[in-house]
Amino acid sequence: MIEKLKSPFSTENPKEELQYTKAGVDTAAEEKGLDNLINWIKRTNAFSDCKVKLDFGYFANVLDIGNNIGLAISTDGVGTKIIVAQMMDKYDTIGIDCIAMNVNDILCVGAKPISMVDYIAVQRPDPHLLEEIGKGLYEGARIANITIPGGEIAQIKEMLKGEKEGFGFDLVGTAVGLVPLDRIIIGEDIKEGDILLGLRSSGIHSNGLTLARKVFFEKGKYKIDKYIEALGTTLGEELLKPTHIYVTEVAEMIKAGLNIKALIHITSDGFLNLSRVKADCGYVIENLPEPHPIFRIIQEVGEISDEEMFRVYNMGIGFCIIVSKSEVEKVFDISKKSNVECHRIGYATSDSERKVIIESKKLIGKDNKFFKF
Repeated sequence: MIEKLKSPFSTENPKEELQYTKAGVDTAAEEKGLDNLINWIKRTNAFSDCKVKLDFGYFANVLDIGNNIGLAISTDGVGTKIIVAQMMDKYDTIGIDCIAMNVNDILCVGAKPISMVDYIAVQRPDPHLLEEIGKGLYEGARIANITIPGGEIAQIKEMLKGEKEGFGFDLVGTAVGLVPLDRIIIGEDIKEGDILLGLRSSGIHSNGLTLARKVFFEKGKYKIDKYIEALGTTLGEELLKPTHIYVTEVAEMIKAGLNIKALIHITSDGFLNLSRVKADCGYVIENLPEPHPIFRIIQEVGEISDEEMFRVYNMGIGFCIIVSKSEVEKVFDISKKSNVECHRIGYATSDSERKVIIESKKLIGKDNKFFKF
């Protein structure tokens, strides 16, 4: 059981450390700016005959397109992982990340991803660069079993710069999926004692690369091609490992008729993403697997606190599934058949404050931060 929590929350952190904000990602400013943007965007709900079924801020939204069919839609990019690709001069996997970031979000409403379009902004339309990006998009689409029916390339040299001159680019996708309107999954019926299962990540995925680059290349003075024994590969290859696509295993769970309470993509904000589900509940995480070595190295070189690590990174778990106790073994069986590690990592609690507690690190997460208790 967890220890009695200290109150009020303490934000004391006397040790100077690298943080996401200091690395250049101002999440507080982003939230304020997003509020201003959404104030206008929400008003567009009245413009279409297709009713918007969910609130803003979930992993994906759903449109009612008739006949009890919901069109799930989400958009995302791969962030500054692109800079690592430029440093490595290796572009054939970044498309996999783009597919993954989008289809994994589509899964979170219980939808089956069916298609994605891409937007590629470039300094210049280098044929080799575009072909390599295309290879990754193809491979990601193959794994996710989706089509890419179109896209857009924009030449905006004046607006882009890259780590490698002439190879600056950005890559964004917008994915859609289908879900029966009466089977949308958003975590409304989670009950105390429901089980939290975690699917293993492939590594850093596509979040926290800005902080990682600050740690390794500015503070640690590492070279991108440095071989690191603990990783069994070079630093660049490790950082470029593609984000795992969870479509095969999760779609099979849905198809099998499992009573899934919630599906959560663990991206930026880490396990704080659990608080995005609709039920007023909290979570106790009591049995995390050992994080991948890359996370330990980032933390040691950057002298980063547990609070910050668990706020920025997936720490070894890339996707969470919440089910009743009776469904746990079925999730394990399907995961095993899909060759993905599944871990029973915790359980849901009755908690209107939606706190996320990580027992092994004595962390309590509330709103968008973790604190020690």
